[in-house]
Amino acid sequence: MTACGGFGLASLIRTPGILEAINPWYALLMFLHAPWVAFVSLGAVVLAVTGCEALYADMGHFGRKPIQYAWLFVALPALMLNYFGQGAALLRHPEQAGIAFFSVVPHWAHIPMVILATLAAIIASQAVITGVFSMTQQAVQLGQLPRMEIRHTSATDYGQIYVPRMNAFLGIGVVLIVLIFKSSDALTAAYGIAVTGVMVIDTFNAGIVAGKQWRWPLLLTVGLFGAMGISDLLFFIANSLKIPEGGWLPLFIAFCAFAVMDTWRRGRRVHLEKVRSESLPLSLFLERADKSTTRVAGLGVFLSSRNDIVPGALLHNLKHNKILHERVVIVNVVVEDTPLVAPAKRLDVEKLGKGFYTVRIHHGFFETPDVPQALQEARRFGLALDVDTATFFIGRETLVPAEKSELGSLRNRLYRAMAGAALSPGRFYHLPPNRVVELGTQITI
Repeated sequence: MTACGGFGLASLIRTPGILEAINPWYALLMFLHAPWVAFVSLGAVVLAVTGCEALYADMGHFGRKPIQYAWLFVALPALMLNYFGQGAALLRHPEQAGIAFFSVVPHWAHIPMVILATLAAIIASQAVITGVFSMTQQAVQLGQLPRMEIRHTSATDYGQIYVPRMNAFLGIGVVLIVLIFKSSDALTAAYGIAVTGVMVIDTFNAGIVAGKQWRWPLLLTVGLFGAMGISDLLFFIANSLKIPEGGWLPLFIAFCAFAVMDTWRRGRRVHLEKVRSESLPLSLFLERADKSTTRVAGLGVFLSSRNDIVPGALLHNLKHNKILHERVVIVNVVVEDTPLVAPAKRLDVEKLGKGFYTVRIHHGFFETPDVPQALQEARRFGLALDVDTATFFIGRETLVPAEKSELGSLRNRLYRAMAGAALSPGRFYHLPPNRVVELGTQITI
């Protein structure tokens, strides 16, 4: 940023007349005299903000204030000086329009600047990568994507994570994009569509938050965000002219991401509804619990998607092994619509009688559930658990396609493929491998 701002400032000092570009009257005159040229030029103008969104991708890791300060006092001034400097250089040498960025750089500094730009691109890519990891983690926790391995790479900074599967997808995607477009110039259309599309969506969502969450007056909300939305929409339409030239790429990626997430969300709903309809209510099971059933010493922990039904693994264990543990704990993990959950609100423990308990573990969408660690806190609620000696029971489900599936043939195949590739509950919830028992079952969806 120092180099960009410094070279831009030097060029600006040589041709200060470029500062007249701040006057919006020149833009209005261009729209009056050459409206089509001015409209098409919006597709190039918007590229000036391309890359700024990568700075905000790390907000979940660093917080709002550091990102705001970095933008207002470092990135924004340096970018403005550099862009004004490029404009000043083009006023002096219009023939250098093809190399506008290097037009402000002295000839002796071209090679060092290429090296610096390459290193800067590598560093900036880390913001995008960590942003993808962060969004993936939140999507998994909110049930929008299948379970994936999430590694925490720092013992002190919770947000520092690594998602191997998404890292592989990013690597393959970058290689394919390079092979398809071959040069960064060919990617400008894709950049424009992606950035302006995000601007339109963010303005719309911000308007909803302002009206419903912040309780802004309707006239103020519609007036402010409506004006911003029209501006963003004009930029998006101008860039849509470049769809055949490469703008199709972000649209294709967005369609694939939506198809995957929507299929998983709908499939999960159908899946859980099928499990619920075929499960025995927990209250009825306790009423009919046979006192002659053999109870063995120890603690049995059964993971379940709900705490009002009998887990399939419990029924299978009772059917095949004819025993129940002396104490049975049914654990249900709930992901709240907040990033973090306070420790005091982490657990809900209910004693059902006959040695049965239900434990509901609450986590935020920015947290990775750790069931054994959460169960150790149950002592505060009168349930003393020795996690080191407990046996964890989980169900391994085999999905079988129904003759007439609610998902349709294609979505059904995609959902079953994603469910099969999902990380096992034992690894995702950090269960001790040597104390996990998996019981299989078939579910028709």
